[in-house]
Amino acid sequence: MSAPAAQPLAQNLVQSVDWLAVAPPTVVAVVGLAVLVADLFVAERRKALLGWASVAGLAASLLLLLPLLDGDRATFCLTGATRACSYVVDPFTLAVQLLVLGGALVAALLSVTALKDADRGLPEGEYWFLLLSSAAGAALLPASRDLATLIVALEVASLPAFALVGLRHGDRRSSEAALKFFLSSVTATAVSLLGVSFVYAATGTLHLTEIAGRVQDVDGQLTTLAHTGVVLTLVGFAFKTAAVPFHFWVPDTYVGAPLPVAAYLSVVGKAVGFSGLVLVTVVALPSYADVWGPALAALAALTMTVGNAGALRQRGTRAYSAVRLLAWSSVGQAGYLLVPIAAAAYSDDPERSIGSTLAYALMYGAVNLGAFAVAALVGRTKSGNRLTDYRGLYASNPLTALLLAFFLLCLAGLPPGIIGLFAKVTVFSAAVDAGLGWLAVVMAVNVVVALYYYLRWTALLFRAPAGAPRKHLVPAPLTAALAVTAVLAAALSGAPQLILRFADTGLF
Repeated sequence: MSAPAAQPLAQNLVQSVDWLAVAPPTVVAVVGLAVLVADLFVAERRKALLGWASVAGLAASLLLLLPLLDGDRATFCLTGATRACSYVVDPFTLAVQLLVLGGALVAALLSVTALKDADRGLPEGEYWFLLLSSAAGAALLPASRDLATLIVALEVASLPAFALVGLRHGDRRSSEAALKFFLSSVTATAVSLLGVSFVYAATGTLHLTEIAGRVQDVDGQLTTLAHTGVVLTLVGFAFKTAAVPFHFWVPDTYVGAPLPVAAYLSVVGKAVGFSGLVLVTVVALPSYADVWGPALAALAALTMTVGNAGALRQRGTRAYSAVRLLAWSSVGQAGYLLVPIAAAAYSDDPERSIGSTLAYALMYGAVNLGAFAVAALVGRTKSGNRLTDYRGLYASNPLTALLLAFFLLCLAGLPPGIIGLFAKVTVFSAAVDAGLGWLAVVMAVNVVVALYYYLRWTALLFRAPAGAPRKHLVPAPLTAALAVTAVLAAALSGAPQLILRFADTGLF
């Protein structure tokens, strides 16, 4: 009698595997392991090969996104009456993986030069292994459709990242930055895990689509448990997005980390937090929109205001003021990214609102990485990386100064940075269409405030230099990073529909 009863359960546990669907993060992970092993056998004078192998692995993973454009895919699925999958490739997944892997590739190009300049101050094998491991976890996360895979991907992306921040041995700033980042990450993980365990206890499932259906009909005795789990899960992901008041680690972490790692965190770290937040809210908990909608709207307003206020306070003569300004700017930009997610709670078409977040994230990723690439170039000769170090950059490096000006104008949303303007208008429209007029007004005020510090930095580039102009030599990897980001930003400004179409199409 037991065999027939056991058969359906056994069939339900059979997993289907689509190897092409999981190829992008898998390739990155395999290359990371290969680089770590190869580090044991490669001579010191040939360690640079590890970096170029990592760059090649990230480029290959980007190319593997192309075969996935032909339609949605799902793998690691349960069979039976209910088909729930743990890994799904859809337009949302592909857009975030493009941002993550592209951002990791640019960070890797910056790292090749940074490791060479460090003159063995950074262990190359460990550095590349940690960077690739984090990128693999970040690429896995947007495809995750169950809470277990989501949390594992989140930690695989986060744990190597704070090890990267503290990788410079004997550097007090690096150690302090890693500690702050570690404490915030551990706190976020603990809160998220507690929330996830409560949600699982109340619904009896980890799959996001299943949770969406069951969380509405939770037994009365478990209602409080479900509500608490939802709140704790949202708070945990708010930590990961560096939303105010969970942003305290950002400025010091960016300053203490190697500059390529700061660039990586500013783009890939945000992509991880925001994609996880989207999956938890819009996919798993749409019935709790009346809870997370107002909460995210308030967080968005607070985050953009505090971020821009912090950027305004940066003094040009303070050490690392350029990096600190980019750090505070990234906090402000996080506020803009939260606006469409909050709007999804009030919108009749939440997928369109999430598309606005993706469009803005792709624009921000391209131009912010470009700004960090210029900061890495200036930092090679001006270790203090002050804002005043950029005075007269046009006199010594005209093309580099023009590129930085273009990137800053994109972030500000001013012509010729058309893509920045269009992306901000798209986010603004999402708030207005959802009836969040007050949030749209707060955003408009913050955009005007941000113009001041972006334009102040831009003006410095074209002022007369304080002394004799000093030429900044641009190594080949840095040239490649600048070229990639510049071409992307210029192409998107010329044809913004390339990413703005995300705001008009279905994502899930």
